[in-house]
Amino acid sequence: MTPKKIVALVPMRHHSQRVPGKNYRPLAGKPLFHHIIATLLEVPQISQVVVDTDSEPVMAGLRQHFPGVMILKRPQSLQADTVPMNDILIHDTSCVEADFYLQTHSTNPLLTARTFGRAIDAFLKAYPAYDSLFSVTRLQTRLWDAQGRAINHDPATLLQTQDLPHVFEENSCIYMFTRQNLIERHNRLGQQPLMFEMDADEAWDIDDELDFSITQFLMDHKKKAGK
Repeated sequence: MTPKKIVALVPMRHHSQRVPGKNYRPLAGKPLFHHIIATLLEVPQISQVVVDTDSEPVMAGLRQHFPGVMILKRPQSLQADTVPMNDILIHDTSCVEADFYLQTHSTNPLLTARTFGRAIDAFLKAYPAYDSLFSVTRLQTRLWDAQGRAINHDPATLLQTQDLPHVFEENSCIYMFTRQNLIERHNRLGQQPLMFEMDADEAWDIDDELDFSITQFLMDHKKKAGK
């Protein structure tokens, strides 16, 4: 089989609504975005890492520490917080050609190269029966909808949570797709997406100050444990 060109896309806004300077704020001794970039560069299946950003500190840090990373300066028209991610990805995929695109975020610093590699291998093995991939984490807890109706359990039968039917949460850590599907559906997810289950301890997303503190604790713990 001919090797496929896989490009990793990492969008990073300069502005952050909840955590000022989030993408370049220090975490475990280095700017947040360094963690995911260093990890992606360890994944052998990835041909090119591309960062889409309007942040001068991020661009300067990439030039200094990761010169092999391609920088796409985000156009003014795509810089507002209200711009959908799919619009940004349509722009990015028009700038760099690939067979498949993998998208992740700088705010998922606990992701490992092994997990990225497993996701890529799973998608390539399943394609074209599955036309895209998104990562999920398993939930085994009692869920209810807004009307107070049980979603995944019978309230009259009190099962242990580990015995409940499991459901999955889209965790926004990893997406894989083709430009063709992205253009046709205006969505990262195709008509037949593959769910890729990953460990919850890698899926922590930094969205607010508490997330930052928790992620710092987890990284310090892993470092002490030698992981």
